[in-house]
Amino acid sequence: MVEVVLLGSAQDGGVPQVGCRDSCCSNVEFARYPVSIGLTDANGDSHLFEATRHLGQQLALWDVEKIDSLFLTHAHFGHVDGLGLFGRETMNASGIPLYCSDRMHELIELTPNWNLMIEQGVFRPELITTPIQFPGVKVEAIKIPHRAELSDMHAFLIRAKKTLLFLPDHDSWEETLNGMDLRDWLKGLDVDIALLDGTFFSSDELGHRDQSEVPHPPVEQTLELLGQKREEDGEVVFIHLNHTNPLCRDDTPVTELGWKVGKEGMSFSLS
Repeated sequence: MVEVVLLGSAQDGGVPQVGCRDSCCSNVEFARYPVSIGLTDANGDSHLFEATRHLGQQLALWDVEKIDSLFLTHAHFGHVDGLGLFGRETMNASGIPLYCSDRMHELIELTPNWNLMIEQGVFRPELITTPIQFPGVKVEAIKIPHRAELSDMHAFLIRAKKTLLFLPDHDSWEETLNGMDLRDWLKGLDVDIALLDGTFFSSDELGHRDQSEVPHPPVEQTLELLGQKREEDGEVVFIHLNHTNPLCRDDTPVTELGWKVGKEGMSFSLS
């Protein structure tokens, strides 16, 4: 059976977030880990997307002991800060295919701690220029507009009998859709299940902080583009939630329209 499990539903800082003493983090019913998903192929091999610092808890949630390959969307903190956990000091992994873009590969080579793991054979870098085939499933990369201080950004399409889109980050729907309707864009990609960037619920959510420093399309805008779920629609699940996002505590603005908010342990069958 080909299956994807949501291993982390939060933005890079997780929930609760370090340094936050507001009610959004002091009254947390359950912790949210930085965003990550796990793919099990038809042979039962395990393919991880994003390497977070909560890798141990996420592998326990997924109930796997080893990773057969690792995919990275981009270089921002919460998506890569667990790379070191694969090294000799912890997992002592060996020969894990590390799928990433050219720019991400260049950054790994230029980062001493990461490059050392390449030299030690922990990771074997593989470029995502063509679709990656595993038993019963194929993974395709799509370049997505997002802050590129360190690397570019790629979403992933995971294709089996059903197709899942993993899009945890992007700057704006205007840039990503390039004039297309959101439903038409998803339909054109044959997406059945879309895990979408839901970082902030509204454009003024950060209050004292300039939100242009961390651009993401607010969930309010995505809901305006989607409207009420229709019978022919696939699933849309909002992930990558910032600790300030009210959806961490109340998902009804999304669920009343027929969509979903991600939570650790959610599974999606693609068979």
